[in-house]
Amino acid sequence: MPLPAILEGRLRLPVIAAPLFIISNPALVIAQCRAGVVGSFPALNARPAEQLDEWLHEIREALQPAAAGGRMSAPFAVNQIVHRSNERLERDLRVCVDHKVPIVITSLGAVEEVNQAVHAYGGIVLHDVINDRFAHKAVDKGADGLIAVATGAGGHAGTLSPFALIGEIRRWFEGPLFLSGAIATGAGVLAAEAIGADGAYIGSAFIATEEARAEATYKQAVVDGRAADIVYTNLFTGVHGNYLRRSIEAAGLDPDALPQSDPSAMNFGAGAAKAWRDIWGSGQGIGAVDAVVPAAALVERLANEYEAARRRLRR
Repeated sequence: MPLPAILEGRLRLPVIAAPLFIISNPALVIAQCRAGVVGSFPALNARPAEQLDEWLHEIREALQPAAAGGRMSAPFAVNQIVHRSNERLERDLRVCVDHKVPIVITSLGAVEEVNQAVHAYGGIVLHDVINDRFAHKAVDKGADGLIAVATGAGGHAGTLSPFALIGEIRRWFEGPLFLSGAIATGAGVLAAEAIGADGAYIGSAFIATEEARAEATYKQAVVDGRAADIVYTNLFTGVHGNYLRRSIEAAGLDPDALPQSDPSAMNFGAGAAKAWRDIWGSGQGIGAVDAVVPAAALVERLANEYEAARRRLRR
């Protein structure tokens, strides 16, 4: 399927770097976009709220061709949590509209008014979904594209196989579709395309980058970790997600005997930030991460692996 016009000719790889709660910051987004993938960050990472305007000014200026060595960078995206517990949504959306953020990624609920506000200035909205029912709802409410969050994705994740999830969505949806779920290699990016996605949505590998706003022990845990080190639970926010076993143990909890949380009490306000500082989100693909490197070096590795995988298929 063709990529959205806003991405045509501006990507080295068909990749969106996922917004990492607490971790993504302007330095990481700028490095990702200059390397040729879509960089993104959650609006809630800018704290206090007034900082969001400052961050958007910084990113926009840094991605101007004059500031990027004359090169055209990939566009950037801002993630908006549209769940009712996000008391900042209205304010943060106004700031994004003022800056004409090119791509807005919405999560945890599809809101027609958000889509309309972004469309009014020519931006596009990608909505992340964990099943086909939510995909239909998002498109019905005006989302331009979808991010299919399959099993193994870092943070809030679904349980469906990527083959099933992409297959069901592609039966009726021809628009932009990206796949999330344990993708941390260039071969994984190519595989996402092979099963019907337009590209990959990669998060956890970017935790172990020099620009990421994660503490050194978190980055090293990603480097050291493997798929078996990931725990799936809804305890911390009320929504099921994947987390590093090491951080759960450090919090004094038994990863193998975690209680269930009440989904109706899900919270993405101030309390959520503390939970995510102490309990580290991560996906199952971290076995491919061997060192903490600059974001540009990670993109370079992905690009080389992507081309090598394409050559193997042509043999």
